[in-house]
Amino acid sequence: MNTAISIVVIDDHPLLREGVSSTLAAVSEFEVVGQGESYDDALRIAHEEMPDIVMLDISMPGGGVEAARDIHEALPSIKLVMLTASEDEKDVMSALQAGANAYILKGIGGKELIDIVRRVAAGETFITPSLATNILLHSYNQKPEKEPSLIDRLNERESSILKALERGLTNKEIADELFLSEKTIKHYMTNILQKLQVKNRVEAALLAQKANR
Repeated sequence: MNTAISIVVIDDHPLLREGVSSTLAAVSEFEVVGQGESYDDALRIAHEEMPDIVMLDISMPGGGVEAARDIHEALPSIKLVMLTASEDEKDVMSALQAGANAYILKGIGGKELIDIVRRVAAGETFITPSLATNILLHSYNQKPEKEPSLIDRLNERESSILKALERGLTNKEIADELFLSEKTIKHYMTNILQKLQVKNRVEAALLAQKANR
């Protein structure tokens, strides 16, 4: 019974592709069952051969991340290894989100590549350590985005009226201060209460005071 780990290598640089294929094929437990240079090749060979692992380059024609995503969706049992020169964190994250099991930088030694392929075949995930550290540090240092408050929904005129309301002014006093009619202020007040999701002027004023603390 053949228990070899079947591998497909996709890269648009023939010398590198053939070198990686030769390195892997020299290992008795590996079998390179296909080679290609593009997104189309990756999808076609993956469906034809149903390999255990497909190795992809991010910058190949048609896109390596796109190939990874479509192979993962159609054939989720196949493990995906990105072998690329890109150290861009966005590329790493895109590849992992597309379903990649490993992200390896080109220039890696043959023995280390073989070890990683074995680990991926066994179900492990691998990212080149320097990239993994950078991503973790970036995630740790990145401040979470502040969610917009209800008050941010108000336009400039509504904000001015809310500030006047916070000072305890009546509709007539606000109208006089802003040179508007009291009817117009009432209209604005209705919009403000709706946008702030409050029932009355008091709740609106309290919400404004809380936001300004």
